[in-house]
Amino acid sequence: MRDLLLIALYAAAGAAAAGVAGALALRALRRRSVAASLAVLAAVAIGAMLAGTLSVAWAMFLNRHDLTVVTTVCAMAAAASALTALLLGRRLIAGHRALERAARALGEDGGFTPPPSPMPAELASLARRLAEAGASLTAARERERALEASRRELVAWISHDLRSPLAGLRAMAEALEDGIAEDPGRYHRRIRDEVERMGAMVGDLFELSRIQAGSLALAPTRMSVYDLVSDAIAGADPLAAERGVRLADDGVEAVPVEVDGGEMTRVLANLLVNAIHRTPADGTVAVAARREGDAVVLSVTDGCGGIPPEDLPRVFDTGWRGNGARTPPAGAGLGLAIVRGIVEAHSGRASVRNVPGGCRFEVTLLAAAPSAPASAAPSRSAPSPR
Repeated sequence: MRDLLLIALYAAAGAAAAGVAGALALRALRRRSVAASLAVLAAVAIGAMLAGTLSVAWAMFLNRHDLTVVTTVCAMAAAASALTALLLGRRLIAGHRALERAARALGEDGGFTPPPSPMPAELASLARRLAEAGASLTAARERERALEASRRELVAWISHDLRSPLAGLRAMAEALEDGIAEDPGRYHRRIRDEVERMGAMVGDLFELSRIQAGSLALAPTRMSVYDLVSDAIAGADPLAAERGVRLADDGVEAVPVEVDGGEMTRVLANLLVNAIHRTPADGTVAVAARREGDAVVLSVTDGCGGIPPEDLPRVFDTGWRGNGARTPPAGAGLGLAIVRGIVEAHSGRASVRNVPGGCRFEVTLLAAAPSAPASAAPSRSAPSPR
């Protein structure tokens, strides 16, 4: 037992010496290739065994022949281990270089194609994560390009829409100043109308900037969809009467929702105004609200004749106004962008699709949780259509 303990102590001392030497070597090579670290690791393993064997042999006074045999065996094992470590290191280095070449494209064009050669599991996992990051980066760049294009388009349209009323205001002001206006009252009314239109345009820009900056403050309250639709129809009714468009109730259910009443009323008002402007005289704009599972869908259907399929994905983009809609009173093309921003701020979804004779804009919101039982509300419908 005592001899066995001494052997263990001598072997541990030799292994400890080899381990300390290996640790110092790894520290010195910590910025080198992983192949060098693997070679050091193999050398430490064989060195620990050889140091322990030699120390035990020295303590037990083994003869020279036996010591030579043990040393030769350890040397062969060391050579095999070092060769294996170098081969593994070369494989890791090759995988790393292939991954590095593929990742270089990620910074240049946003695309990433994993190397076709087999790689260790860790590098393969990293390649998959880089592929996912590349896909996300490509999508983000596409969104950025689309947003930048829409911004440039918006600036051009806003400049066009402001130039005309400003020129008109200047001409009317000069006519009033020179005293050549035959009907000053009419000029004053036109000046006021133009100022109000430009003020509404600036208000839309400010609202959109708040939405895009994420600073739109919402104050959700529990209310009925019926009340939202009623308020929106009441506000749009004069414009519909002026343009000879009929507002129709296509079924409005009194579904409770938790939304910011003012902002959601603006959503419906924008949809109704857009529908009224696009619907010809004697046409119909239908409003509906129905429950679908845990959600409520509000829809506004117009008689615009439909939107070209290639334009449907752009309807809610900033500045989009469609063909033939780039002159007043079409506005700056911000209404539908504001609709999408407000709806998404309520964790909802805005969409559009073509229907026979026109298109239907839909706003999907989460329905409010059921409240405490109360007296049954009477069945109501939206305000009488014109």
